[in-house]
Amino acid sequence: MSKLEDELLFHVKAVGLPAPVREYRFAGIEVGLGPGIRQRLAEANLKDWRFDFCWPDLKFAVEVEGVVWSGKGRHQTGKGMEDDLDKYDAAMKRGWTIYRCSQRLSNNGKAIETINRVYGLHRSKIPEGMTY
Repeated sequence: MSKLEDELLFHVKAVGLPAPVREYRFAGIEVGLGPGIRQRLAEANLKDWRFDFCWPDLKFAVEVEGVVWSGKGRHQTGKGMEDDLDKYDAAMKRGWTIYRCSQRLSNNGKAIETINRVYGLHRSKIPEGMTY
């Protein structure tokens, strides 16, 4: 996990949100983990994508974009950006809400404000004792 992810997790805990699942394999879980996963993913036109953080019961994920200004990170290449968009497209088709944030948004408090608000909006839509 990156230092930025660790810092954002600190903010999540500080505002009293439940700990998110880290490195959640949403596509793998959908097709079933274990032997034969690669074939099942390929048949479903998915990859073994992971979310940086998520609350699976709410289908709410947070992706932390580390290097955004240098242009040297995988996410800043054309292929990297397209791969990320494929991941987000597949997740959203399955009902996930995805929040992407940068170090600036984390440092200035906007990321945790948004995460807290979106978490609350999702939580309020679930009848007590129920999950998706």
